[in-house]
Amino acid sequence: MFTWMKGYWFSNISLLLVILLSVGCGGTPAPVADSPAGNQAETPVTLRLGYVPVMIFAPLFVAVERGYFADEGLQVELTPVQGGSDSVVQLAAGNFDAAAGGAGAGLFNAAARGVQFTIVAPLHSERPPITTPLVISAQRTAEFQRIADLRGKRVAINATGSATEYWLSQALAQDGFTLDDVQLTAMPFPNMPAALENGSLDAAILGDPLVTIRADNGLVTVLADDFIDGVPSPFLSMGKELLDQPEVARAFMRAYLRACRDLHGDYMNVEIAAIIETSPQTPADAVLRRSPASDDPDGQINLADLQPVQEYCMGRGALEYDELLDVSMLVHTQLAREVAAERDQEEEE
Repeated sequence: MFTWMKGYWFSNISLLLVILLSVGCGGTPAPVADSPAGNQAETPVTLRLGYVPVMIFAPLFVAVERGYFADEGLQVELTPVQGGSDSVVQLAAGNFDAAAGGAGAGLFNAAARGVQFTIVAPLHSERPPITTPLVISAQRTAEFQRIADLRGKRVAINATGSATEYWLSQALAQDGFTLDDVQLTAMPFPNMPAALENGSLDAAILGDPLVTIRADNGLVTVLADDFIDGVPSPFLSMGKELLDQPEVARAFMRAYLRACRDLHGDYMNVEIAAIIETSPQTPADAVLRRSPASDDPDGQINLADLQPVQEYCMGRGALEYDELLDVSMLVHTQLAREVAAERDQEEEE
């Protein structure tokens, strides 16, 4: 089952500096037995992974609940964080062995500082209707009928410099606006519906399952859910210590890609919904009514999806460097490619 923290980490500048200076404080994962899937090591290897508790991280939930990690001799502890950048920060500190989160300023800045982590696979691709839409209060639909009506209004994302900030910029661009045309603020996803209801917030990029649940309660309504199409938003990253143990990394990737295969195509059913229900604590009936994201069964990354996000962050002045990084240096595609090829060969035999 999942290991839950009592609350989210909340990022601030001082915390970021302290954590990044403390790189290496975490322990190295123990070696895993050199064995095929289904043959557990005598002592499970514990790996710690940070993620944002929303539906799009479903491959992690499925891999845990269906025993795919356990089959590989791994015990994976999932710890929720507020934003994907927080996950990378904790990975840098040695508190996590792997991280799941969107590409944003935090990720690129960490890479520029020399933090040793590598993007190894995508989590999912967003296609309309996306799972993290732009929403407003259900009581203000007459006031906000289109994105242009948000000019000068207070709009929230879960973390500045994050993938959701980039998504919001893409939503505003549909009506020819930029983030400079709204009052941008950051707050945790769970706090957004109440803020929309009491009027302290006008709109928000909100992740499911909260969108469906709050829509059922009559609190929010979707203003736009078509501003991202085919772009892998969050990614799976591994720290250097994990990648330095190839068999452990391969075991993790085997289990992960098994879960991704379960979440590809027209996969949503009662069993999958029940797994997601126990993870980000979402009613299964709400999960079944959402348009599910699709996960790549081969774990392949398109580098062209990362570059526009870095360029956006630089244009916003959110990066701590002046020359764009070579995004190919941040990505390792061979691990997923080799694991997928081994799986395909086993199936042919």
